[in-house]
Amino acid sequence: MDRRLGVIGIVIEDRENAGRVNEILSDFGDIIVARMGIPYRERLVAVIALIVDGTTDELGALTGRLGAVPGVNVKSALTRK
Repeated sequence: MDRRLGVIGIVIEDRENAGRVNEILSDFGDIIVARMGIPYRERLVAVIALIVDGTTDELGALTGRLGAVPGVNVKSALTRK
């Protein structure tokens, strides 16, 4: 299966769920190339940017699990090939 390179943006609006997000990211650590996390205290949110390299199935599973966490918003952009 083809692998794709991309970016995933995650905004955690309910910081009580940050631990669950970190567990999911740990589960998918083999497809995460880089990660930057910023706590934005003025807005009471946390923002995480990921560079990922994986199959569409892996990337879909990652974004799907993250998006199912209450108070977490996820967007992704992937290369076509």
